[in-house]
Amino acid sequence: MYWSGSLCLLAISILMAPVILNSQSDRRNSAPDFALPLRLRPGQPPVSRPPTIERFPALSHLPARPPEMVGLPLLVRAAGMIFSGTVIAVVRRPSTQGQLVETVAVTFHIESAIRGATRGQELTISQWIGLWSGGQRYRVGDRVLLFLYPPSKLGLTSSVSGAMGRFAVDPWGRVLLSAQHLSAFRADPVLGRKSRATFKDFAQAVRLASEVE
Repeated sequence: MYWSGSLCLLAISILMAPVILNSQSDRRNSAPDFALPLRLRPGQPPVSRPPTIERFPALSHLPARPPEMVGLPLLVRAAGMIFSGTVIAVVRRPSTQGQLVETVAVTFHIESAIRGATRGQELTISQWIGLWSGGQRYRVGDRVLLFLYPPSKLGLTSSVSGAMGRFAVDPWGRVLLSAQHLSAFRADPVLGRKSRATFKDFAQAVRLASEVE
């Protein structure tokens, strides 16, 4: 009788063991809910989600393709401003109620202009701080030739297709083409296989590229 009762208890224990273990496992794996209602101080406005802001101009303006395939015609079509100049001021601007994102204001003295600028003008552009942190930076004294997107609804811009829309300019005013530019422009009738070009030749190449459909 004793052995019979013991065997029954053992059989019940074996049958119940998976249920008990699963229950304990579920309790261990489930995340405890420690969320509490947020208590506001008297006079403190209710917390809301940050507003949705406009995405900054980026490669979405151009067809999806490798940088070396972004030729001069695509850069010309996407650009709202094309000019060469010297950086004379860089100012970081915090976000405000009127401007929802932190920006960097970069001022150029325009030396030569093709589109959207005037020679001799001091032109200030606003760039999203995120692009600055990502490497698209300027320093006072930099001489550059830029293809810039048209300003967005927030007044922001950046170089077309990142590094593809930015060229260094040497002390003699010649536009320097990087290895990436050389690869992309190798078939260009004016700039093909040139590591540097006068602004006159570069402007001619832009004019011809603008005629390409």
